[in-house]
Amino acid sequence: MASAPSAHDNPLDEAERLIAEGRAGEAAALLGRLIGEGRGGMPARLAHVRALLAAGDIEGAIASARDTATLHPGFAEAALALGEALLAAEQLPTAIAEFQRALRLDPALSEARFLLGCAWLEAGEAEKALEAFAELPPETPGLGEKIALAEAMRARPRSDAGYVRHLFDQFSTDYDSRMLSQLSYRAPQILKELADLTLPGETGLAILDLGCGTGLSGAAFKPRAVRLDGVDLSPAMIEKARARGIYDALAVGDIESGLGEEAYDLVIAADTLVYLGDLKPTMTAVARALQPGRHFLFTVEAKPGEGFEFGPKRRWRHSESYLRGLAEAYGFAVAGLMACAPRQEAGTPVDGFAVALQKVR
Repeated sequence: MASAPSAHDNPLDEAERLIAEGRAGEAAALLGRLIGEGRGGMPARLAHVRALLAAGDIEGAIASARDTATLHPGFAEAALALGEALLAAEQLPTAIAEFQRALRLDPALSEARFLLGCAWLEAGEAEKALEAFAELPPETPGLGEKIALAEAMRARPRSDAGYVRHLFDQFSTDYDSRMLSQLSYRAPQILKELADLTLPGETGLAILDLGCGTGLSGAAFKPRAVRLDGVDLSPAMIEKARARGIYDALAVGDIESGLGEEAYDLVIAADTLVYLGDLKPTMTAVARALQPGRHFLFTVEAKPGEGFEFGPKRRWRHSESYLRGLAEAYGFAVAGLMACAPRQEAGTPVDGFAVALQKVR
């Protein structure tokens, strides 16, 4: 059994030793007592945050870091500690804001710049991550690996899952009003009208809503459903959908890999595939989820000519020829394909397609 620290030990040194030995909880308790006695100042508080993070007490670390930042608002290290605790909790927007505040206070604080890049990377913002990493010395530990990850992310034929999750977590609070009022969002209604044409009168369906968001599409298709499930990358959007009380099951997941083994009669994806360039993984997953004769209805933004492209609004566009070729390759017949405007941008309708595919094999 290790001996207790002597009266001559420096408490901060003792805490660092405990953390190094894997006894972070003991270090946090030691530092908590020190702070409670009004001793140690900001170094003890910063060490307390590190000890709590090492012990896995993320909520405690955030609380301690907030106290430190409030007591020492002009110190970059306090903002850095709060940002690190928020990053551990995956609270990316506030973590990024704290790293940026730390750098305003001390532009030379390289640890804040490195963690800012890491936070942007977690959020799927490869370009912003690379901007942060570019200002660091090449010998920074771990920098090469992070740059490689960001470069690989930038090259993928889809929007990064972290970016999509981060984006919709931010927008979840006022998503419905923003989409319906500001962007004249009509994708759920357009798919409902397409379903009326291609599945007239069909009810009692097991339906899967891909990228369900807050549940606008689910609400449009609920009258046809005997079972309605939803999947979305954003936990905040899933909570909004759950509050509607219309879904039988909801899951946080990637539509390319998170469909599970359930069988469905209808899969819908309203304004979801715009975050994917190459749709082959999604078609593989949907084909597996549908029985022959059943349908996949979705909207995309339109691209003239061939293939697909990444648009200026960070949304992917797909051509009619690409969609038709994809359907044939994955055993679907095109039951309906019509031009539409799923939403507006700056008051101008966005060109798109509404597509109904029927699985034939």
